[in-house]
Amino acid sequence: MRPSREFRPRMETRIQGLHTLAPLSFRRFAGAIADVWSVRGETGGGGFYIAPDPRIVVFLGEAPPPMVLRAGTDMVEHRGIQALYVPEGVPLWSRIEAPHEKMHLDFHMESGGLRQRLAAANLWPDLSRPRLFGPSDHLTNLARMAADEVRAPRRGDMLIDALLSATLAEIFATHPQPPAPATGALSARKFAAVETHLRANLGRHVPVAEMAEIAGLSESRFSYAFKRLRNETPQRWQARIRLEAARRMIRDPARSLADIAYATGFADQAHLSRAFRAAHGIPPSVWRRQGLQDS
Repeated sequence: MRPSREFRPRMETRIQGLHTLAPLSFRRFAGAIADVWSVRGETGGGGFYIAPDPRIVVFLGEAPPPMVLRAGTDMVEHRGIQALYVPEGVPLWSRIEAPHEKMHLDFHMESGGLRQRLAAANLWPDLSRPRLFGPSDHLTNLARMAADEVRAPRRGDMLIDALLSATLAEIFATHPQPPAPATGALSARKFAAVETHLRANLGRHVPVAEMAEIAGLSESRFSYAFKRLRNETPQRWQARIRLEAARRMIRDPARSLADIAYATGFADQAHLSRAFRAAHGIPPSVWRRQGLQDS
């Protein structure tokens, strides 16, 4: 498979409490890049990541690292993750819960090349949704072999290409089985119903009592169960959902910031700008301008 151009992945990152232990190793081949990172993480550290290309991340340790991951619109926190597929344009957040050293292999791919590989294997998965996996000997062993080839190439592109194809088979020909989320009165089904309702009403503030009614719980019980499950209040979660939706809309240069503020429930453009700057460090107008320059 020959790419039409030299593939150069791009990623927007904001990290803290992460320290590189060794220089990055990478390998470019057939519309993809494999790279190996070795880092030390501090408690409370973590990062935000978003890229215009799909990627696969596999942690190479014997056990998953002690960290929390949130991907895309699934705002549930996941622990015990060994491997994950992150679609193009889907944000990823991580938070470190204990000091540790970790090494991980990343496969960055062209979207078209990924679809071609899967179609050749007669696989037609939904590539718009993240996939998270708990401990997996198969994925870890494949990733370790690929990491060895990245750091010390011995077999040419045939082996690293085959290892990517085998990794894709493991990820897309099987069902992801992440560790079960914390249970309680606010089940995954109830949480999903509340999230669906919230996203359908982005243009207005949804009171906690209304969320609780959707979940079939009293307001006090809902607030308690929500905080226990998510480690944040329903109000803060709602604010994050609205800001995430606004950030997606800001990518469209045809939409005014005032219109986006109205569509996502902010009082006005100034309110949106304050919230966006607090979350991302820059106002939305600058973020939009930088995105257009990079595209």
